[in-house]
Amino acid sequence: MILYAGTIFVSAFLLFQVQPIVARSILAWFGGSASVWTTCVLFFQVVLVLGYAGAHWLAGRPSRGRAAMVLTILLALSLLCLPISPAEAWKPTGAENPTARILALLAATVGLPYLLLSMTGPLVQAWYARVGAVPYRLFALSNLGSMLGLLAYPALIEPALPTRNQAIAWSAAYLVYAVLCAAAAWRGAARRPIMAPEAGTAADSPEDGPPGAGRRAFWVLLACGPSMMMLALTNHLTQDVAAIPFLWILPLSLYLLTFILCFDAARWYWRPGFLALLPFALGTMTWMLLTERDDVGMKLGIALLAAALWICCMVCHGELARAKPHPRHLTSFYLMVAVGGALGGMFTGLAAPYLFPAYFEFPIAIAICGTLGVIAVLKEAGPFRLHYRLPAGVVVMAGLGTLYAFLWNAIAEPIRDYRLVARNFYGALRVRQNEKDDDWNAYRTLLHGAINHGEQWTHPDRRRELLTYYCADTGVGRAMRLRKAGVPHRVGVLGLGAGTMAAFGRPGDSYRFYEINPMVPRIAATEFTFLKDSPARIEVVLGDARLSMEREPAQQFDMLVMDAFSGDSIPVHLLTREAFRLYFRHLREDGLVAVHISNKYLDLEPVLARAAADLGKAARTVETDDISDGNCFGTTWVLMTSRPEVFRLPAYQGTAAPKSKPGVRAWTDDYSNLFRILK
Repeated sequence: MILYAGTIFVSAFLLFQVQPIVARSILAWFGGSASVWTTCVLFFQVVLVLGYAGAHWLAGRPSRGRAAMVLTILLALSLLCLPISPAEAWKPTGAENPTARILALLAATVGLPYLLLSMTGPLVQAWYARVGAVPYRLFALSNLGSMLGLLAYPALIEPALPTRNQAIAWSAAYLVYAVLCAAAAWRGAARRPIMAPEAGTAADSPEDGPPGAGRRAFWVLLACGPSMMMLALTNHLTQDVAAIPFLWILPLSLYLLTFILCFDAARWYWRPGFLALLPFALGTMTWMLLTERDDVGMKLGIALLAAALWICCMVCHGELARAKPHPRHLTSFYLMVAVGGALGGMFTGLAAPYLFPAYFEFPIAIAICGTLGVIAVLKEAGPFRLHYRLPAGVVVMAGLGTLYAFLWNAIAEPIRDYRLVARNFYGALRVRQNEKDDDWNAYRTLLHGAINHGEQWTHPDRRRELLTYYCADTGVGRAMRLRKAGVPHRVGVLGLGAGTMAAFGRPGDSYRFYEINPMVPRIAATEFTFLKDSPARIEVVLGDARLSMEREPAQQFDMLVMDAFSGDSIPVHLLTREAFRLYFRHLREDGLVAVHISNKYLDLEPVLARAAADLGKAARTVETDDISDGNCFGTTWVLMTSRPEVFRLPAYQGTAAPKSKPGVRAWTDDYSNLFRILK
């Protein structure tokens, strides 16, 4: 038992450690988008299906010695993939499909080790069942190991180890796992099989015969619903509630926790109570979809959505645990569970970004979980015997119909009254307009998720007026006021948005924009006029800004403006010490870097203070408040230069060096810590 339990725990721990390690390694290559995490989860779910299928095949081999030999050979081959560091050749150029690139990268880097790790849980449980034991609690142990591996990453691993060392440490632990797994395989092959007892099989499924197609389909649906909801909620949290990358881990941790509880013991899933809570959970999620996030608040919104997700997953996974078969069909059961999880991941991570113009998968996931709850209630005859069954069924169906109606409204709301709604791997973009074009106060707004990424007056006489984050008193506005008349100015801009920075352009100037999302240049050119109205020469470079600049010769910019946001969050790889070295390589000796760090949730000022100190640069923070007419937003800009005398000019009077914070280290490509800078 100890060998089996240890093998399962180590494999599960490593299974969910590798996900954030690899995602962290490639996040910078794909612009820091939340879709990187969703795509990684999709890959791991699909490989999990292949692993469970392999376990099902190996467990059914009549020669247990031959199965152990096959597994041992695969384990030895997987060691050739170590250490699990993505090769530099996988860096994107900007022209390829990012989803396909990530999937291919993951397959080449961690495909075989992850396949074997995913096979371990069901295979070891099948070996354990052969000696007469009931193996389902080992499934709970497996999920406990998975959750601990996931939670240990942001709390212990990421703050303590550089990214390269994380991969090396994981690879060393994988060697330990390979030895344990091989030992467990040969031990299982040597043990004489004993028929597993009837005790401990599913409470409502005592039959021993092979599960039918209907029962298998129900397993798939019960696994698909929470998987879809977990990933859809992850997108919603990081785009419309709080654009904080480590929120990716919260939904997955709750999802795993419900697996642990439901498969540990039947007492954790108190069916009447959770089914009674399910309508409130679904209603809360629907209400949050229809409510402005500022009306709820970040902390309360996250707490409500997390609690609702946990209840929905408890119901689906609780029903799944009740439907589990006799242990002789264990690997088949786990295969169907993995198929369901992968289908949910494929819908959310692969299909939805290309099928839907907005985040429709979240309301769809709510509807599916509500439907599964109703099926579970009506499938169980006990609570609705005789004369109670019909009225109870009517009430339940009426409630489901009401939920569908509200969810339809939640789907329509993000696209109602918008000029344009579009979506791809990098997120959902919307353009709205408040009045007709020729009205004096008419303007257009570009939104990424719920975040304003630029506005423009549409009246012909006002189109070059500066709004939002770029007004005259902002950090970038002050820097632009100091330009010498008649002297051409060369400016680099990380992040295009609506193209507002082009409004600063003068005849003879040159503006070079770096933009990762291919939809943004099209929208800036067709829905806004900053680019075509500018007298400056405009260039747009498609691809991640940092990767593009690494490939270019020094551009000799007079100013480099860093205004790249994914939702409301600046991608971490654009704020590291190595990134600022790159920026200054592209600047003239007297050039200036202007970094826009306005953010509701993260205090990035100490990060830039450390970067400036490490590089020996002078820096100033320029903060402005909202203007009463709403045209100019409160902003925080940090300016850096190699010439400290610049900040003695009158335009910078009243500014101060960026504030440092105890415990905040310099961010590098190998180290960053978002917990330290939470507001």
